[in-house]
Amino acid sequence: MEREIQTLKEWVEDSGSIVFFGGAGVSTESGIPDFRSVDGLYHQHYDEPPETILSHTYFEQKPEAFFRFYRDKMLCLDAKPNAAHKKLAEWEDQGRLTAVITQNIDGLHQAAGSKNVLELHGSVHRNYCQKCGAFYGVEAVKNSQDVPRCSCGGAVKPDVVLYEECLNEETMSRAVHALRQADMLIIGGTSLVVYPAAGLVNYYRGHKLVLVNKTPTPMDSRADLVVAGPIGQIFSQL
Repeated sequence: MEREIQTLKEWVEDSGSIVFFGGAGVSTESGIPDFRSVDGLYHQHYDEPPETILSHTYFEQKPEAFFRFYRDKMLCLDAKPNAAHKKLAEWEDQGRLTAVITQNIDGLHQAAGSKNVLELHGSVHRNYCQKCGAFYGVEAVKNSQDVPRCSCGGAVKPDVVLYEECLNEETMSRAVHALRQADMLIIGGTSLVVYPAAGLVNYYRGHKLVLVNKTPTPMDSRADLVVAGPIGQIFSQL
């Protein structure tokens, strides 16, 4: 492990265009549960599975039930950035890292100071009226009852990508561009099983592909370096 961490540190110091691609494992060390771990949302018991509740169809047909689950399980507003978030922001300040591409919706990268964050699945911190387009912060949803309503009477929808919805085309385009320009790609805290997001990593053409994850991924055999372990603990040593 020490050798892998030292190699990663040297590669970072020699790079000037790093892109980081991260998933739920980046935030679990901040206390935010992921979906697929033993104690994640997929293994908790509800009347309907989380992937059903977090679908566009369910949002449209049962909005009150959707928001009960959303407020209870998706708004972790007390969470703070961990060592991984902070290290990435530090690299950006140093001019080494050009973009963070994240599947997370918690806004912790921005809270740590990262500026160029491409949120593939949106953010709980952005919410819009479906009728007039007015913007609402996360507290408006957190403190509302039943379905949050705009002053115009329209329903307010979180700017998060639900199941059955497409990813934002502009965000995807910016992510592809960043990956194509990168001289180093670090993939961290993701099982790389959620598509189309996971397919983005195929746009990287460099020779410093690093995987940092607690468990094996389908891309381990393609990586130039694999570092097994919690990403926050590993990044704290860089």
